[in-house]
Amino acid sequence: MSVTLYYIHDPMCSWCWGFRPTWDALKQALPGEVSLVNVAGGLARDSDQMMPVEMQQTIEGYWHTIQAQLGTAFNFDFWRLNTPRRSTYMACRAAIVAAQHGLEDAMINAIQQAYYLQAVNPSDIQVLVDLAAGLGVNAEQFHVDLLSAATEAELTRQMALARRLPIDGFPSLVLEIDQQVLSIQRDYLSMEVMLAQIHDAIKQYGR
Repeated sequence: MSVTLYYIHDPMCSWCWGFRPTWDALKQALPGEVSLVNVAGGLARDSDQMMPVEMQQTIEGYWHTIQAQLGTAFNFDFWRLNTPRRSTYMACRAAIVAAQHGLEDAMINAIQQAYYLQAVNPSDIQVLVDLAAGLGVNAEQFHVDLLSAATEAELTRQMALARRLPIDGFPSLVLEIDQQVLSIQRDYLSMEVMLAQIHDAIKQYGR
């Protein structure tokens, strides 16, 4: 029996940051037969343009909503200290390159910590290179790999996969059991709800 849990996300998705504690708890509790695959869905394409003020206010509003609903910590100085850009593909590429070093989850966490707590902009390539160096990856090689055709091809593949899966935004969880694909209803505050769905699906569709 083949069981895969796809986690469709973007490292710069604020709801993914809010989901992080529950997601980390769920990962620890998953049955041993479940293989976990991160899928970078790509929230916003590459851009050098400053985010319009109205969009900045809208996204900052999302942060306040998440903080109020989930208790998630945010450093709102980000909006004062940076030139925000609606650009997350590079952060997705950074996670893909880090995966080659066995550091995908560590990079995603580093990006989220930098963005939401340290008021640093992960849309900037140098920020991502510095984060990789902090994880022990050679900075020069990481920079090269970040901009490589192979990394771009893998991002394109993952975004295409995200579009094929039954998701309703980021983050989303999709369980595949022997080619049977099922959407797992996410719960931002209770990993037990999602774990029960996974166990039930394995019982129903597993061989």
